[in-house]
Amino acid sequence: MEKGVLFIALLISAFYSSSEAADSQTSFEDNFSIMWSEDHFKTSEDGQTWYLSLDKETGCGFQTKQRYRFGWFSMKLKLVGGDSAGVVTAYYMCSENGAGPERDELDFEFLGNRTGQPYLIQTNVYKNGVGGREMRHMLWFDPTEEFHSYSILWNNHQIVFFVDEVPIRVFKNNGDEKNDFFPNEKPMYLFSSIWNADEWATRGGLEKTDWKRAPFVSSYKDFSVEGCQWEDPYPACVSTTTKNWWDQYKAWHLSDSQKMDYAWVQRSLVIYDYCKDNERYPKLPGECSLSPWE
Repeated sequence: MEKGVLFIALLISAFYSSSEAADSQTSFEDNFSIMWSEDHFKTSEDGQTWYLSLDKETGCGFQTKQRYRFGWFSMKLKLVGGDSAGVVTAYYMCSENGAGPERDELDFEFLGNRTGQPYLIQTNVYKNGVGGREMRHMLWFDPTEEFHSYSILWNNHQIVFFVDEVPIRVFKNNGDEKNDFFPNEKPMYLFSSIWNADEWATRGGLEKTDWKRAPFVSSYKDFSVEGCQWEDPYPACVSTTTKNWWDQYKAWHLSDSQKMDYAWVQRSLVIYDYCKDNERYPKLPGECSLSPWE
C-alpha cells in the first residue's frame, strides 16, 4: 500500500496543476458554507479541525462554495466513536444543492454500527438522478480512532475512490454509447453531512439510533482539491492538457502497485457489489462489463 501512496505523490509532483485549475486553501471559510444547523458546527481553536454533530433534533452539513469538473478531491475524517448505529456520515460530490431529480453524484457514506462492530463504507454513483450502483466495504482499521484520508479521482476515463491512497473502487468509462452511465458532464460541489438514517443504515434498519448517546460528532481536516474549478459557460481547464496531472494518461488507469492494492481490497474487504447481484439486476448494468484493470 505504501507504493500506492508514492504513486499518487509522484503524479502530483510530476503534473502539478496550472493556474487554470484550483488549489485548496486551508481555512473553512475559504472553501465551504454551512448548509444547515450552524449551531451544530464547531471548529478547533486554530480553525483547522471541523466538527459536525447530530442529536435527536437535527444533524449538520457543509458544502464547497465552488463547483468542479474533474480533479482530485481529498479530506481527512475521524468518524463517530462508540455506539453509532443508525448514524450516517456522508462525504460526497453532487451537481446540485439538493437531491434533485437530474443530479449526478459520487458518494462515500460511512454506516455506523453497534459498539465493537466494524464500520461499513458504502460508495455509490448517480447519473441524471439514477443511482443503484452501491458497493460496500469493510475497512482495515478503526476509523473512529484517528483521522484517515478519503479521496476521489475523477476524470473522463475513470472515477476512483481511495481510502488512505488505497483504491477501493474503480468506476470506468470506455466512451462507448452503450455505456452511458458515467457522470462526466455536470460540475459538482463537494459536501459532507451527518444525519440519522436508522431506517436503513445499520443491519437494514434493525438497529436504531440510541439517542441517549447523542450528540454524535464527526471530525474533519486537511481538505485538498486539485481540480478544474467551474466557470460559466465553460472553463478552459476542462479540456485535456498536460498541465493537469489528474487528467493525464497515468491518471486514466491504476498503476501496477495500485492494482496490487486493489486486488487485495477485492479479495478481502468487499461486502456487497451491485455488479454481482443477479437477483437485483437479472441483466447487469452495462458498466459492469468494463474491466477496472485496463
